[in-house]
Formats: sequence, structure tokens, C-alpha cells
Amino acid sequence: MNYPLPPPEANPAIRDERFQIRVRGLTKRFKEQTVLDELDLDLERGKINIIIGGSGQGKSVTMKHLMGLVKPDAGHIYVDGVDLVPMSDYQMNKIRHKFGMVFQYAALFDSMTVYENIAFPLIEHTRKSRKEIREAVTEVLQSVDLPGIEHKFPSELSGGMRKRVGLARAIVLKPEILFYDEPTTGLDPVATKNVDDLIAHINHTLHVTSVVISHDMASTFRIAHRVGMLWGGKIIDIGTPQEILASTHPRVVEFLEVSGILGRKETVA
Repeated sequence: MNYPLPPPEANPAIRDERFQIRVRGLTKRFKEQTVLDELDLDLERGKINIIIGGSGQGKSVTMKHLMGLVKPDAGHIYVDGVDLVPMSDYQMNKIRHKFGMVFQYAALFDSMTVYENIAFPLIEHTRKSRKEIREAVTEVLQSVDLPGIEHKFPSELSGGMRKRVGLARAIVLKPEILFYDEPTTGLDPVATKNVDDLIAHINHTLHVTSVVISHDMASTFRIAHRVGMLWGGKIIDIGTPQEILASTHPRVVEFLEVSGILGRKETVA
């Protein structure tokens, strides 16, 4: 397995410049079903980390834990060396300023304009003036290549444009960590490539740690710095795209073969 777990004497609670998020022994059960089974995971600081896996393998549940939205039955989640698990709601609200979230279907407010959607977190969480908010919205729309659409409503936008507005809203507070839940779901190949390029661009320009849940193998191997395979509630293999393509784990090999990715190794940089 490519996964470089630290030796037993290493303490994942100590801030690590390589890994911004470190998970140890994460376990979650819903009634009789064990969704996460002592999961260990390291997510690299400033990189695009993509978690792949079949439906029902716990990808979304893992992300909810990483964001502090769900409490595990056991285990630890360290963000910059601080364990989220024992935190109260009040403490979590303080640390969530580090997080930005891009939802699967953008999750925009239909009754609000693009401007109002993006300005919403600034109004809720900062004391910026109207002028400062207007400038921030204009700047972030330019960064996702959507200048001049402030007064449009979500219903007037294509699926790809809505995804980019969702990304703009997620980065307007300048988070350190960006979570993406299936960001290319429902998009055509051209729109998918545009979203992929934006994820890579934002990662590079803002130096954020990106955590992506994805079933899109073409996107995964186009932009990922690090890929982890979740199966049976555990990370069964993790590494660079090249290392995952060379994996001998039978579940990984089967997943990649069915996706058609193994026949296109030469397309992975």
C-alpha cells in the first residue's frame, strides 16, 4: 500500500507542515451499519486531495466529519494539530472560518441574485462595509471568470455557471481549506473541464488545501495531486495519481478498470 502512515511513536496532533488534516481511527456507525471503520487519512497542505470510491462507501460521511458537521463514535480529526472531535459547537464555529464548501449542486439561494448569494457569507460573518462587500464580490467573480453577472438569478445560469458561482461564494471569505462534494456531477465534458481548471487555478493562486469527493475518474486524474481510495470504511490505498494507477490492491484495480482509466495511463501527467 502506498499510504505513508507515521510510525506508532509519531503524534498526529503535532502540527505538520506537509499534512494540514490528519485523521486517526475514525469510526462511525448508523444503527447496525459501520460506515467508517477505524479510518486513517492524511491530507496534504496546499494540494488537491481527491477521495474516490464506490457509492455507499462513506465518502460524504467522511467529508461531513472533516468539516465537523458529524461527530464520530471514535477517533480523532486533527486540523493543524487541533482535534475537532471533542470541540463544542461554539468552538467549531470559531474554527470553521478555515473552511469553504462547494456543494454538489451549488446550493444557491434561488430567490437571491448572484451578488446576494456571494455577499451572504460576508454579511453574516464579517463587518465589511457595503463598498468593501461590493468590491469583494466583483473580485471573486472575476477570479472564476464570471464578470458582470451580479444581477442574474441562479435560474438564468447554466449548470457550469452555477457551479462557478458556488465556488465564488466558497472562496469569498478566503478559507484555508476548500471542500468539494462531487463538483462535476451533471456537467457536460466541456463544463467539467472548465470546473476542473478552476479548481486547479484556485488551488494554485490561493494556496488552499483542496479536499474533493469524486466519482469522476477523468477529473480525478486530470487535477489530483493525491488520490485516496475509500472502501469498506477504510482508506485502502493512497498516493499520487501515478502510484494509484500502479496499485496492485484488487479493489483499486477493479475500480479503475471498470472506470476505463487504466487504458488511459498515458494521459495522466
